[in-house]
Order: sequence, then structure tokens, then C-alpha cells
Amino acid sequence: MSVAPSRRAAYEVLLRVFEQDAYADRVFRTAARELDQRDRGFAQRLAYGSVMRVRTLDYAIETLGKRPVRKLDLPVRAALRLGAYQLGYTDTATHAAVNETVELVRRARLERAVPFTNAVMRRLAAGMRGLLDSLPDGALKESYPDWIEEVWTRDLGRDAALALMRAQNEPLETVVRLVRGDPPGEPTDVPGAYRVDRVDEDAVANGRLWPQSRGSQLAGLVVEAQDGERVLDVCAAPGGKTTMLHGEVTAVEIDPGRARELRDNVARLGATNVTVVEADATALPPELTGYDRALVDAPCSGLGVLSQRPDLRWRARPLPELQLALLRAAAERVRPAARSSTPSAPSTPTRTRRSSTPAASASSPSERSGPDTPIRSGRSSSSRFRTSTVRVASSSPG
Repeated sequence: MSVAPSRRAAYEVLLRVFEQDAYADRVFRTAARELDQRDRGFAQRLAYGSVMRVRTLDYAIETLGKRPVRKLDLPVRAALRLGAYQLGYTDTATHAAVNETVELVRRARLERAVPFTNAVMRRLAAGMRGLLDSLPDGALKESYPDWIEEVWTRDLGRDAALALMRAQNEPLETVVRLVRGDPPGEPTDVPGAYRVDRVDEDAVANGRLWPQSRGSQLAGLVVEAQDGERVLDVCAAPGGKTTMLHGEVTAVEIDPGRARELRDNVARLGATNVTVVEADATALPPELTGYDRALVDAPCSGLGVLSQRPDLRWRARPLPELQLALLRAAAERVRPAARSSTPSAPSTPTRTRRSSTPAASASSPSERSGPDTPIRSGRSSSSRFRTSTVRVASSSPG
């Protein structure tokens, strides 16, 4: 028996995310490269949904399968998670979910585990929906770490926290930024942002489009960088916001690999006004000073973009000291102006005080596709920033 290409791709994502600590979006791009549009959409739904729901899936597998998931062979664990997701959260035919889950284990050359996999899948088929319905509202049912539920409940209240958990489990719109050429899809409320059914990879490779959420694009726009100004962008990779900025832009990135990626993207998108500097943004070279504006895409938990990054909820943890250090470092490098500012709290839990100048933007570092650097809560500090404008960018990927 064969396995559908979409399920093979989703299985590969699950295996590599949880067993090799890979990033879901990167693995998916590789695993789904040869799929047509229909199969790719289904594969993404299975892969991302299974990654998001893994806590609940593991609970169901252990409860109905009567064996701890940590003791299962890695391919068996990945296959059962994928199969359980199909049974619990999609309208996939039961026989297709069961049979192809068993076949994935067989293809992993684990014939001895085939009877067990078949038995567990049949138990899940019989009891999965009822088990899900019986779970109390909260982190287990919605598949979040307990600490996220606790933080959201503390900051937003119980009802709002539950609503947010449910909303972040829903598929997100696909949005691109038009760099040049004809509009690619439906216009949105953000200038230059278009909603599309799928990303045209050829257009991305040619620098005509850039996958970038509305929130991320808005963060780049509110900087309001003008031609003739000098703009500092710290933590700049992969460059979505960077390449939106006008003026003479210095883009700082500490990681060599991400700095290379940033240079490639700057060239691809034709942003000839951007110079990439490989440096620690908290200890910038002395010559990087006298800027008119600064954009700080500070690493944070990314709790506002969990629907875009399915594995982020399992990596995130709080980190405010670094955020505050980055903001202070950037603020010190802008030209003095007769403007005083007190850091303001972002709109994400475990609050970190951030610099808020006249049009500071708040978002979450979804653009950052490296290791997730979560929010840590930090002290507020009132300080006189020597800045014309320091924008805080934490938004969605791109």
C-alpha cells in the first residue's frame, strides 16, 4: 500500500521537529517542494495542525493506547501523532487515517511495531472524538504549555485567555508584500500587502514578492523612514522589514548564517540602500552612530504569532533583559532630539517595558526564523532617549 505524498510530507515535518529540533516551516518547505497546490495545502494543514496539537494528541495516544509516548520508537510516535490528528481534527476517512499511519511505520522498517500501531489507531478511531469532547477547557484541550495559559489568564482574564488559545489554533491568512510588478491577490488594509491562496515561490525567488504578514509590514511602515535619512535596523534578518525602509539603512545581525541570509535577501529584493553589518546589537561598533531613526525587531516570545509558527509554543520562554539592552543600544545611536520618552509595555504577556516614541510600533518578532527567543519580564525604566524615533517592532514573520 502507498502513502499519499501529503501525508509523507507531514510525517517528515513531525519527525524532524520533535526528534531533531528542526523548525516546522523550514522542514515543510523542503518536504513539500514537489507537491502540487492541492497536496501542499493538505500537507501543511496536517503538519502544522499536528505540531500545534501535539500535547493533546499525546494525551489521547497515552490514554487510549495505554503506553507512554516517550517509550515509542520515533517513527511510530510521529506516525501516531499524525494519525491521531486526522481522526480528531479533520474529516479524513477513518480507514485512510488508520491504513496510511500503519504504512508509514512499515516503511520505516519497523514491522514489529505494525500490529501495535494498528491497534492504537483503531482505539483512537473509536474513542478520540469523545475523549476530546470530555476534556475541560484549558491548556490540555487547546494544546498549550501550562505557563502560556497561566500568563494569558493572569493578564487577560480567563475568558479572553481561552478565546485567544482557540484563535491561535486557527489557520492564518497567507499574505505577501508586493515589491514590484502586478498585484498578486486581494488587497488588504495595509498598503502593499496582498492576501493570496498560496505564495508564488518563483515570484519570491525573483524578488517580486516577499511572504510577510500584515503585522510585519505595518511595523516596517510605521517607522516612516524617509529618503535622505540614516536608519539603524538591529536584529535585521531575514530582512522583510529592512527592505521596506527608505534612506541609508544599516542592518545589523549577530549570527553569521543569518547575516548571509540577510545579504542574499537584500540583493534579491533590490534594496541597494541597505548595508549589512555583522555585529552584536548590544555592543555596536562606535562608528555606527548619528542615525535619524532606529528599528528594533527585538527577540521575544512571539506569543502573538503562534498560529503562524506551529512549533513556537513548544520553544517559547520569557526574555526581557535582552530586549531592554537592544532598545537602549539603539537609542544611544540616534541623533539627539528634544524629545523624552518612557518605555512602554508591549501587547504581549510577561510584559517588558519598551521605548515608546511618538509612533512606536508593537509587534512580535515573527520575522525571526532562528531559535525562538521568548520574552522575559524585565523592569520598567524611565530614561531620556536621545532619539528622533525609535520604533519597536515585534510582529509576524516576514
